[in-house]
Amino acid sequence: MRKNIITFLASLFLLLSLAQGKVSAQSPIQCGLIGERCCNLAGGPPDSCQTGLICVNGYCQDDPNSTIVPLPRGVANPAAGISALKGDCIDTAIGCIPIEQQGMIEFILKWAIGIAGGIAFILIIIASFQIMTSQGDPKRLQAGKELLSSAIMGLILLIFSVFILRVIGVSILKIPGLS
Repeated sequence: MRKNIITFLASLFLLLSLAQGKVSAQSPIQCGLIGERCCNLAGGPPDSCQTGLICVNGYCQDDPNSTIVPLPRGVANPAAGISALKGDCIDTAIGCIPIEQQGMIEFILKWAIGIAGGIAFILIIIASFQIMTSQGDPKRLQAGKELLSSAIMGLILLIFSVFILRVIGVSILKIPGLS
């Protein structure tokens, strides 16, 4: 069991570290805005543009009869509440990620410590299950005990590393940004 976990983690590490190529999300439809092609979406009216624009020769242009001023590319509609940037951070599904280097490092460290603690908790549960289901087999019982002690030692190491970082970095060396 321990060999399988170590093999899986090593394979996952190699796969992620050796992966090459660009991973990008699909780009949104580039139509309907000022100076761009008119949209021909399924189920919608042909040659449609953003409100306040008309389709002329396949491209969206200002409508001289409209009182609505269309938004230029890249500008979010504040009335609709659509904005990814909120002050000094980017709003994402996992929280508001700060733009500054210090704030981003704090954010990443908090997440990394939380994930490491979660992994230690899961390993403690796996080790407990392994001990309970050993059925008197001394090898499986010993493997479960080793996994349990390793997970607890890893958790203790994680807690003390945070403590030592704060004591040495903040109290002794007075490194800015670690407080």
